[in-house]
Amino acid sequence: KMTFDCITEDKNLWAVRYDGEDDNVLYRLFDQWDDAECLRSFFTCHFSDLAGYFKITNINQAVLDTMDDRDELECLLLDLEGDADLDALFKPLENYRTSEMLLGKEKARPHRRNRHSSWLRIYAIKLDKGMYLVTGGAIKLTFRMDEREHTRRELYNLEKVRNFLLEHQIIDSDSFLEENI
Repeated sequence: KMTFDCITEDKNLWAVRYDGEDDNVLYRLFDQWDDAECLRSFFTCHFSDLAGYFKITNINQAVLDTMDDRDELECLLLDLEGDADLDALFKPLENYRTSEMLLGKEKARPHRRNRHSSWLRIYAIKLDKGMYLVTGGAIKLTFRMDEREHTRRELYNLEKVRNFLLEHQIIDSDSFLEENI
């Protein structure tokens, strides 16, 4: 069982609240990515990926970079001006996908300009032009998502939510809003 929380007033950004969870996945991610101890533990556990793929060996710097990227991503997603262009932020999950697909799997990340590209990812289902349902997110330190358990789990969640929507005949923004308003 899952429910969906409306994140923005314009009803263009939603987030999954998985059964038994106190909050939706987007707010949980922002909390995790703002917790220095949680991040330090993650980077210690995944140090070989951090050092190997990103050539970063200072865990404290990785924590600070993550918190900076988190703040930027939160501003991009929760833009209070109401003119946020979610289509400019979210890109197809598969880098080679060139056409739209029904309930496409998408990713968003902040655009870090110094030292290294951002490893933060928000994963979502595209319900329609400009409308997204966040299914999760991760710190992605490897080239492919299937290389690590925590990113494999995000692939699973994307597919699980997409299948849930299809089973309930939710295929676009109209059918989604009908069910959730």
